Amino acid sequence: MSRPSVPPPHVAARTSDVSTASESVPYGQRPSARPIPALTLSSHTTVTRLGERLLLHGLLAGREVPLSRNAPDFCRPGEPLGLPLGDPFMSRKSILFVPAGAGIRVVLGEVGRCTSAGEPLHGAREFGPTALEQGVPLEFSRRTGVLLHLAPAPESNAPSALGMVGESAAIHALRRHIERVADLDVPVLIRGETGTGKELVAQALHERSQRRGPFVSVNLGALPKELAAAELFGSVQGAFTGAQRDRKGLFQAAEGGTLFLDEVGEASSDVQVMLLRVLETGELYPVGASKPVATNIRLIAATDADLEAQIAEGRFRSPLLHRLAGYELRLAPLRERREDIAPLFLHFARQELDALGEAHHLTARDPHALPWMPSDLAAQLLLHPWPGNIRQLRNVARQLVIGSRGQSCLELDARLAQELRLDLAPPARPSASAVPPKREVAARRKSTDVGEQELLVALRAHDWDVKKAAHHLEIARSSIYDLIERSPSIRLAGDLSVEELTHAFHACQGNLDEMARRLEVSKRALNRRVKELGLYSKES
Repeated sequence: MSRPSVPPPHVAARTSDVSTASESVPYGQRPSARPIPALTLSSHTTVTRLGERLLLHGLLAGREVPLSRNAPDFCRPGEPLGLPLGDPFMSRKSILFVPAGAGIRVVLGEVGRCTSAGEPLHGAREFGPTALEQGVPLEFSRRTGVLLHLAPAPESNAPSALGMVGESAAIHALRRHIERVADLDVPVLIRGETGTGKELVAQALHERSQRRGPFVSVNLGALPKELAAAELFGSVQGAFTGAQRDRKGLFQAAEGGTLFLDEVGEASSDVQVMLLRVLETGELYPVGASKPVATNIRLIAATDADLEAQIAEGRFRSPLLHRLAGYELRLAPLRERREDIAPLFLHFARQELDALGEAHHLTARDPHALPWMPSDLAAQLLLHPWPGNIRQLRNVARQLVIGSRGQSCLELDARLAQELRLDLAPPARPSASAVPPKREVAARRKSTDVGEQELLVALRAHDWDVKKAAHHLEIARSSIYDLIERSPSIRLAGDLSVEELTHAFHACQGNLDEMARRLEVSKRALNRRVKELGLYSKES
């Protein structure tokens, strides 16, 4: 997380004394509280519009919702007025979003090009509840990008942003929990993966508290184990070699304020004992001291470690965990709050552009010009799993902005393209006997040179792996899709009906390789459709 100038994890909070239930409600349940299907802008010629949202209220009432270049309006969450997409390359004919049980059917009709995760969509495509909860990237005319997802219902008394970017259900819940516990002196344990913004949450807790003392932060994993106790609790003269005078520790430095202990799971057993004593008595013993010193601080700790597993292994004290977790906040990983990716990227990109003197990219540009954030790049960002979470997104934004310095659009370099590639595990290589001999051609061919039969042979030889077939035919991957679109006999996974997919799934017992061969479509795209329809969860 980062401190924004613009208004960011599904968070479930609980305490050792009070049980607080999760506040997310699956689409299709509890009509009065269920989330609303929404579209959030991820790419647009006006960069500052990233993060604007269209709530598809009509779907909850059983009505279809049309979308075209001229209507309806997208607006910043919490603001009453907005603008339509206004993309002159989009068709004036409407794309329809239609209720389909617990899912949504996107009906394209005769409108222009629309893709999802790089795959062209035709006719109609149904997205099940699992896909909606994860978020579905859509690109219109390869220029404007949106994320189809579930958004929290608007709140009349929504908490302030608290220095956090985003409008997901997760960040709304987090802000509410911070407001509830901030003015109390109860210890708080913040849990979440690396890079999810635990220190920013700790700062928000301190700033909303009644304490007027300083906010002091320390990473226990960065303290040398032999000096950790003295750094935290202070020391008296002669306590150890080199201790020539009394020295205050971080607890005393935070007197009257908040002490934030990051990576608390890295604390040594000796430090754990001393922390437990402070939490139980409100007193600490500087290293070498015989008398306790009273302390008045609010303790906030954070970790990405499995403390329960450490307790089972004898590496962490159970009583300390219970003391630290007077109130517990869990921060969702970025991959679970994809609708926050575009506004977060905009926030970080704005900082980098200001530093480079290239803030002009943020001003409105000719709607006929290429968008500064290409829609296919935006889709990659939305689909990336982000193991480093918000910290990794910030680094990627910096790399993209600096690497594209002086350019009119963001461009991926080879290293970053590798980091963001969608196929995390490459598919199995086809056997040599199955692959037709490759011609020795120096230059890339034109797609018009590839006949339908040659295309079909290459796709079958490579088990319908579009990327490998394109490489074998020496044409661009996008050209494969263009050829398939023109072919009367070759289909995409998106062309398969729900009934045909469901029948094949059960007939092949969920084996994707067998399904891909049987249906003769891309395994990767097939897997995406199976997930969209929730067939895996139905099978289990």
